[in-house]
Amino acid sequence: MSFRFGQHLIKPSMVFLKTELSFALVNRKPVVPGHVLVCPLRPVERFHDLRPDEVADLFQATQRVGKVVERHFQGTSLTFSMQDGPEAGQTVKLEKHDKEGEDSPASWRSEEEMVAEAAALRAYFQ
Repeated sequence: MSFRFGQHLIKPSMVFLKTELSFALVNRKPVVPGHVLVCPLRPVERFHDLRPDEVADLFQATQRVGKVVERHFQGTSLTFSMQDGPEAGQTVKLEKHDKEGEDSPASWRSEEEMVAEAAALRAYFQ
């Protein structure tokens, strides 16, 4: 199965949870430990383009991921954010996590680091 995050094709090794309508992946350039993405399987331009069942699945998946991220990274609090539309800073469908000009491959984590983190998080869901 292939996964898309906006214009980006996501390798299955980066995905640590897949539900009926959503998936969760590690971030190539996390702002803080545990900075992950939860996305709908169906690519959409904006949040309001999601069907009600997709919204429900997305938020249920986010709740499950939040519990795991907090446990794995020994956190006590979580921040959830969504940038929905260009004026909100969105450059990727539904979310944007990298500032313009700072998103070069040289600043990304290695694929090995990302695969290892995804594997560690995936274990919580098996």
